[in-house]
Amino acid sequence: MPYYIGDVIKDQTRLIARTPEKFREGGIDVRTRTRVSGIDMARGVVELQENQNIPYDFLVMATGASAFVPDMPGLDLPDVFALRNLEDAILIKTRLKEKNAKHVVIIGGGFIGLEMCEALHAAGIAATIIHKDGLPANRWDAALSAVMLEELLAHGVEFVANATAQSIETGKDAPLRVKTDRGDYEGDLVMLAIGVRPDSQLAKAAGLKIGASGAVAVNFAQQTSIENIYAVGDCCESFHKVSRRWVNLPLGDIANKQGRVAGRNIGGRPLTFDGMVGAQSFRLFNLECAACGLSEKEAVAAGFSPASNITWGSAMAPSMGIKKIGLKLTADSSSGGLLGAQAVGVSGAVDRINTLSVALAAGMNLDQIGWLDLAYAPPFGPAWDIIHNAAQALGRTL
Repeated sequence: MPYYIGDVIKDQTRLIARTPEKFREGGIDVRTRTRVSGIDMARGVVELQENQNIPYDFLVMATGASAFVPDMPGLDLPDVFALRNLEDAILIKTRLKEKNAKHVVIIGGGFIGLEMCEALHAAGIAATIIHKDGLPANRWDAALSAVMLEELLAHGVEFVANATAQSIETGKDAPLRVKTDRGDYEGDLVMLAIGVRPDSQLAKAAGLKIGASGAVAVNFAQQTSIENIYAVGDCCESFHKVSRRWVNLPLGDIANKQGRVAGRNIGGRPLTFDGMVGAQSFRLFNLECAACGLSEKEAVAAGFSPASNITWGSAMAPSMGIKKIGLKLTADSSSGGLLGAQAVGVSGAVDRINTLSVALAAGMNLDQIGWLDLAYAPPFGPAWDIIHNAAQALGRTL
């Protein structure tokens, strides 16, 4: 959606996987702009606000996640937005054009906030990020986040670190002003990009079990605590193969897999979703940013004793030039098993994380990763890839 707002994707219909009309061609009744008021499991019906009931044999909950909105004055002012769905994106893009916007203030320096900076830059609109921490994307190691900050500043993004937004009000030199404990910042629009929370209220009201993450608890077949009710996507939990815990990780590829698993089981063709390792990525101007597995903090919380290192190198053979890439590996200090990885670079970061994601899923240790058989050619990496070098260097410290 940020790429649509930035006009990289010009046609909004390209973001629609399937229209209601297309669903109906396949015999699926789609009811948009219809709110469910409750679920009566005793009668097996979904209750709609229009005093209608829809009976069910099986029920799938895919209520997604909601943008986290802080409790502060001014959220109801015009042109204060949270980006969560395509309708939000269409409205934001429309308002940017109607107002001939020159400057947007973004509250939050995570994935969405960073991607929005690139989108706005592509549309010729300046951006200010107000972030509670000292560096953007604070799940990444500080050394890698610092590279992201350099990229933001190089593209004219103002980054206000260690700041807390206190209120939004009418501006003096622009329509809106965000007041923070580090000063005031004005813009034509304000965007909230503080994160999302699983939308599990309906499930909780119906009496379904809610997991420790606040999302709907499911098993490997996507069944909830009630046998004929399934949950999929951002509203439910998934099993993390590294931490061995049920977590909520709102990522589109996970949601797609869970939906297919639920459909197969309901249709009588049993299938399980055995979990994930949290592979994720985003682009920030000229940088690729990617990660998988656990951070050091998450590893400690999961009961591991982690050790880590950061290796800097090139995404191609030095004889072909230098494309800087930084790779952080985290491993269990007692077993040498890989626990997580993070990468940032102008090229090759996502490819390295995809490789390490497979290594994580396979339960490989540093010795095995340090000698992986990887396709070598000078344009794509040196004979000893940064993955080899990072794994061997961390292994020597254990």
